[in-house]
Amino acid sequence: MAVDDFPPRLTRLTFHGPLSETRAAHLAARLTRQTPASVLDIGCGWGELMLRVLEAAPGAKGVGIDLNGADLARGRRNAAARGLDGRVEFVEESATGTSRGPADVVLCVGSGQALIATDADAPAPADPTTAALRAVRQLVTPGGRVLFGDGFWQRTPTADELARMWPDATAEDHLSLAAITEAATAAGFRVEWIETATEEEWEHFESGYLADLEEWLAAHEGHPLAAETRARVDRHRASWLRGYRGILGLVYLTLVPVG
Repeated sequence: MAVDDFPPRLTRLTFHGPLSETRAAHLAARLTRQTPASVLDIGCGWGELMLRVLEAAPGAKGVGIDLNGADLARGRRNAAARGLDGRVEFVEESATGTSRGPADVVLCVGSGQALIATDADAPAPADPTTAALRAVRQLVTPGGRVLFGDGFWQRTPTADELARMWPDATAEDHLSLAAITEAATAAGFRVEWIETATEEEWEHFESGYLADLEEWLAAHEGHPLAAETRARVDRHRASWLRGYRGILGLVYLTLVPVG
C-alpha cells in the first residue's frame, strides 16, 4: 500500500497537547527570563515549545529527545524553516537515565514516564509523578527552570467514568493538583507558577488530534483501512466525551530548583 494511502497524522496540531498560542508565549517568556544557554526537551515530539523557547533566547541551544522518528523529522523541518536548525538537535533515543543534561531550561510536558525505567529489573514506581520529578531535578542547572506538565484529577473519577476512559484506567493513574505540587516541593523545587489547561485548550487539542483522520474518513469510506481507523477514532472521541472530559486536567508547573 502506498504511503499516500495512509491517513495523515496530527497536521492540524501546533502543539501536541492542550496548549494555546497565548499560554505558549507566556511560558517561553517566563522560562527565558534568566537568559538560558541550554534547553532540554524530554519526550519532545516535534518540539514546538522548545523552538519557541529558543526563539525567545537567541543565545541558547536545544536538544529534544523522543522515540518517535516521524515527530522528530517534523521538528527538524520546522527548525530549518525558522533558521533554528543550527541551534537545535532532535535525537531518537530513550530519556531514561539520559546524560543530555544538565540544562538551564528543562521541558517535560506530559512525558514524565519517559524518565522512568519500566523493565523487569526496575519495576514501575508506586508514584510515577514523584519519580519523574526527582529524575528531572537531576537534569536542571542551579538557578535554572523546569516546565513540568502532567495530568491530574480535577475530582476523583467514579468507577463508571474510569471504565469509559482509556483501557485499564484507575484512580491511581493521576494525582490531584495539590498532590502534584507537593510532590514537586518534595523533589527539591519551589513552585514559581501554577497554571492549568482550559476547557477551550482541551477542545482545541482533542479536535485537532482527530481532525485529519475525520477528514480522511469522510473521503475514504471504502478504503481497506477505513473500518479500523473509524473504530479507533470513535473510541478515542468517546473516551474523551464520555470519560475524562471535565475530570482529567493538565497542569503546567514552572519550577525552580532549590540549592
